[in-house]
Amino acid sequence: MPLPEVTAPEAEAKPKAEPFFYGGQAVIEGVMIRGPRHMAVAVRAPGGEITVRHETLPGFLAGSLRRVPVIRGVIVLYETLALGVRALTWSSQVANGLERREGTPPQMIVTLAITMSVAALIFFAGPVLLTGWIAEVIGGNEYIEVALEGLVRVAMLVGYIWLIGRLPEIRRVFAYHGAEHRAIHAHEDGRKLTTEAVRAFPNEHPRCGTAFLLTVMLLALVLFIALGTPPVWLRIVERIALLPPIAAVAYELIRLGQRFGDAPLVGLIWRPNLWLQKLTTRDPDDAQIEVAIVALKQAIALEPALAEEPSEPLA
Repeated sequence: MPLPEVTAPEAEAKPKAEPFFYGGQAVIEGVMIRGPRHMAVAVRAPGGEITVRHETLPGFLAGSLRRVPVIRGVIVLYETLALGVRALTWSSQVANGLERREGTPPQMIVTLAITMSVAALIFFAGPVLLTGWIAEVIGGNEYIEVALEGLVRVAMLVGYIWLIGRLPEIRRVFAYHGAEHRAIHAHEDGRKLTTEAVRAFPNEHPRCGTAFLLTVMLLALVLFIALGTPPVWLRIVERIALLPPIAAVAYELIRLGQRFGDAPLVGLIWRPNLWLQKLTTRDPDDAQIEVAIVALKQAIALEPALAEEPSEPLA
């Protein structure tokens, strides 16, 4: 079956820029790739053909703020959730042979707000409620109490990933996640994007969103120990309010980890991030790798040579 034609917008030639580090995520029966100015999604339809969709990113997701340290981390957090929801919605429609409809901006905002609120309540407020009674049992040692809260938070994240990874449908998504990482690895290594070349690379990638989540959890552990144990209601407010700045710092650490990943000490520190990805990726088959290649090729084709590049998205 022939691959879909990759299209690119007409644009005036510009000076060649430094390589851009593409990122993306797995979706239902497909892969989304985010480029400097565009997003591309490739999905395997029920008939076996690969359907491709692309869109231009709004200005604030591709503008100068993405080059400002710390601020860009907050933008990337929002972008990952917003683009992810849109890509997942569209991919689900394609994979199930449904009529493809775009959600309205208000609908997308409500969906995103609900998703973020539920995640914050479960993974940040939840551990506070689960461990708030420990101080009375252990004699009021606040450091142990908050440390246990952080460990519960990490355990909840790992347990949730492990649990959903046992579902057949999610295992397929995780296989597409591995295909996405392998395709990005191949592109960053300068290889030609063929199934054989992409298959040779590992499933894990240092810029993965899974690594980002684990880094957020560990940073939160350190910060919340420093904040001590105010009343439970205030702790819940602190945990939720501090999530954006923690995410921003975590993103900067991910960038540093990728830049200096060859250093032995840095590699040792970041190894747990790669270990966790063994839960969120599976070995893809050739058909899944093919979809990832189509998405990445489309994302690359959409971008003319740029004089300036925004910061890298998560892989």
